[in-house]
Amino acid sequence: MIFRESGKPIDILLVEDNPGDVRLTQEAFKEGKMRNNFFVVRDGVEALDFLFKKGEFNNVPRPDIILLDLNLPKKDGQEVLEVIKADENLRQIPVVILTTSKAEEDILKTYNLHANCFITKPVELEEFMRVVKNH
Repeated sequence: MIFRESGKPIDILLVEDNPGDVRLTQEAFKEGKMRNNFFVVRDGVEALDFLFKKGEFNNVPRPDIILLDLNLPKKDGQEVLEVIKADENLRQIPVVILTTSKAEEDILKTYNLHANCFITKPVELEEFMRVVKNH
């Protein structure tokens, strides 16, 4: 398990609309002994509600890391990233883009919006775990 310096587990927010990718990501964390507090939201609007603790998310913790898909319903991942990095209270949270896109335009735009990492799915389990551990 990955822990914070305080010894508490890491809170991870996965923003992913594909149930298969959610399951694979959760399995990757289990196999990598990274079963921490894992939260899943299915679209960009839910992601922002979670981060700003609105509605049903009023008692959730602030995530230590965000795994963000780009191709989301309601509000896409780039819009969500832009809001996160523009907010003084959220901008320090590392955001790992986890997407099927290999478009150079998407890569450049997300890094210009201050994403911490861009990973194209599918990704090798070992590489994925290394990136998450480094952040």
